[in-house]
Amino acid sequence: MAALLDLLGALLLLVGSVFMLLGGLGLVRMPDVFNRIQAGTKTTTLGTLLTLSGVGLLQPDWALKLLLIGLFILFTNPLSAQVLARAAHRIGLRKTPLTRVDRLAEDTGEDA
Repeated sequence: MAALLDLLGALLLLVGSVFMLLGGLGLVRMPDVFNRIQAGTKTTTLGTLLTLSGVGLLQPDWALKLLLIGLFILFTNPLSAQVLARAAHRIGLRKTPLTRVDRLAEDTGEDA
C-alpha cells in the first residue's frame, strides 16, 4: 500500500510540475497582459494544488498543513489575478486586436 501511495504521490508531483511549466510557457507566449494573467493563474493554481497533493501522499504527517496551504492558494490566487487584471484594465493597458468583447468596459459604461 505504501508503494502505491508513493507512486501516486510522485505522479501528482510530476503532473503538477508539468502544469507549472505550461504556466511559465503561457506567460511567454500569450499576446497581452490579460491573457498572461489568465494563463499564469489557472495553471499555477492547479499545478500547486497537484504538487501539494503529491507531497501530502508522500508525507502524510504534513497533510493538515498542506490542506491549509492549498485552501489559501485556492482562494487568494484567483482573487489576486482578478484584482491585477482589473487594475491593468483601469490604467488602460493595450489589449490584443483579437479581443472582441470587453465585458468590464460594458459593465462600467466605458468605451470598449
